[in-house]
Amino acid sequence: MRMYDIIEKKRDGFELSKQEIKFFIDGYTKGEIPDYQASALCMAIYFRGMSEAETVTLTECMAKSGDTLDLSQFGDLTVDKHSTGGVGDKTTLIVAPIAACLGGVVTKMSGRGLGHTGGTVDKLEAIPGYRTSLSEEEFISQSKRINIAVIGQTGNLTPADKKLYALRDVTATVNSIPLITASIMSKKLAAGSKNIVLDVKYGSGAFMKTTDDAEILAENMVNIGRGCGRNVTAVLTNMNVPLGDNIGNALEVKEAIKILKGEQKDELYEVCVALASEMVALFKNIPSDEAKKLVVGAIDGGEALAKMKEWFAAQGGDARCVGDETYLPSATVIYPVLSQTDGYITKTDAQLIGASAMILGAGRESKEDVIDPSAGIVLCKKPGDKVRKGEVLCHLHTCDVSKIKEAEAVFLSAVKFGDTKPEKQPLIYKIIK
Repeated sequence: MRMYDIIEKKRDGFELSKQEIKFFIDGYTKGEIPDYQASALCMAIYFRGMSEAETVTLTECMAKSGDTLDLSQFGDLTVDKHSTGGVGDKTTLIVAPIAACLGGVVTKMSGRGLGHTGGTVDKLEAIPGYRTSLSEEEFISQSKRINIAVIGQTGNLTPADKKLYALRDVTATVNSIPLITASIMSKKLAAGSKNIVLDVKYGSGAFMKTTDDAEILAENMVNIGRGCGRNVTAVLTNMNVPLGDNIGNALEVKEAIKILKGEQKDELYEVCVALASEMVALFKNIPSDEAKKLVVGAIDGGEALAKMKEWFAAQGGDARCVGDETYLPSATVIYPVLSQTDGYITKTDAQLIGASAMILGAGRESKEDVIDPSAGIVLCKKPGDKVRKGEVLCHLHTCDVSKIKEAEAVFLSAVKFGDTKPEKQPLIYKIIK
C-alpha cells in the first residue's frame, strides 16, 4: 500500500477503505509518513469530504493511536460532556457535580484555553491546591469513590490527533467537518465514557459562526459517536454573548458556585440545566423531562453543591472556597468601564470580549503564556439592556494596571448600541439526539 495512491484516490473523490485509513493514521503517528503527504490528504479530504463510514473509521483509528481508558467496570453509568469552546463557558464545573450526585460516573479529561476561549483545566487550577494531573490508578479510584474526577488530558491520549491538528492548523484545513468530528470524537472515545453530551456553540464567540454550520457539525458528531458504539446527544447553544456574567478563571469558579447554591438563575443556569438533564437522561435511560426534574432537585436540595465540595477536596483543592469565595484568587485592581452613549445594547461580540479578558491576563496567546487566575471581566450589562451614558458596562479585574486601557478599548469595540430594543435571541437553538 502506498500513501501516493491513497492521496490520489481521495483527490478523485473515491471512498477510502478501512485498511487505507488505518495505514495512514498508523504511519503518520509513527513518523513513517511525511508531513507533505499527510497535508495533501487533509486538503483532499477538505475538498472531497468523507462518508459516514470513512469518518467512523478515521475516528476509531485516531482514538486507538495512543492510550485509552477502560471504564467498562462502571457499566453504562459513565458520562462525559464536551463543549466546542466559548467565552465564559464554565458549564463543566456545574454539570459534572450534578450528574455525579445523581449516580453518573463523570470521568473527564479537559483542556487548557488558547486565544479568546477559556479552558476548564485553567479554571480548576484557579482553586488553590487542585491537582489536574492524576495517575490512572488515582483517576479510577476517585471515580469509584465519589463518582467524579476531572483532570487535564494525558500525554499520550490520541497522539494522531495532536499531530494532525498541528498540521491542519498551518495548512488551512482546520475547517473540515469530517476532520473536526474525528478530532473531537476520537478524544471522547479514548477517554472511555459510554454516554457523551456535546455542547455545540454557534455565534461570534464560537468556532462555528452560524446555526447551519453548528447543526451540520452536531449531526455529524452524533452520528459518528453512535457509529462508534456510544450514546450521544448534542445541544446547540448561543455564543453571540458570553455565557454568564463572569469571564476569567477564578471569577468563573465563583459564578459556578453561585449557580449550585441556587443564588443565580439566569441564562447560565438554563444552559447548565439543559446539559445536565441530557447527561442524566443518557446514563439513566429516561426521558429528558424526567431527568430535568432530578437536576433541578439536586440543585435546590444542595446535593450538587455538596458533590462539588467533595470533588474539589478529593483532588487537593481548598474546598473552603465553596462556602467562602475569599479563598479564591482576587485581582488587586477592579476598574469600571463606563458607557460612552445612551441607548439599548443591540449586540456584543463575544470573541472581542474574550480577547479583552485575555489582555487582562485571563487567557494565553501561546501555550507558553502564564495565566493570572484572578484576571477577567464581570459583565453588568448585556444585549437588550437600556443604558445611560456613564453607566457601568462591566468591571475589569487584573493585577497589572498597565493592561487596563487596551482591554477597555477592546471591550468597548465589542458593544454596539441602538435606539430600539433588540429581539431576544434563543439561548438553546436545538437538541439533536
